[in-house]
Amino acid sequence: MKRSVVLGSVVSALIALASAALAGDKAKSEQAFDRLTSLKGEWNGQIDGVNTTLIYTLTANGSALMEQCRPEKRPEMITIFTVDDDHLLATHYCSARNQPQMETPGITDAQKPLEFSLVRVTGLKSPDDFHNTGLAVIQEDNDHLTQEWFYQHKGKVGKNIFHFTRVR
Repeated sequence: MKRSVVLGSVVSALIALASAALAGDKAKSEQAFDRLTSLKGEWNGQIDGVNTTLIYTLTANGSALMEQCRPEKRPEMITIFTVDDDHLLATHYCSARNQPQMETPGITDAQKPLEFSLVRVTGLKSPDDFHNTGLAVIQEDNDHLTQEWFYQHKGKVGKNIFHFTRVR
């Protein structure tokens, strides 16, 4: 009886420690998401020489950040950012008519740039079709944002770098 009480206490303590550790990871991912939500508003820049507006809106009761990418005279694209346990997810609804789903590794430092890697792509007709394979979101300060989009097309990989400035 005494042995089972001691064993039960040890197991309870280990569970409490593990829960505290997981809560710490969760808190860092939430902090990173909160920093990402500071992008709310309107941003201007260029994508491939085309004037582009980004509009960030918090939606779904504060659980998702929606980025609307509006290049002049080109189709709009949407990216949705959410928290999933200790990492962040980004689903990009691309004008190429596919939806790359990307995630960060577990967040250990909420202040570092966010680097998303491809998990899967829906809507892809062929592996040779253009699709994004990663995204880095670099918040330089409150008014300057850089995005690095990684892609694959016909077996070749590449990266596009875009700079945006806050309008409001």
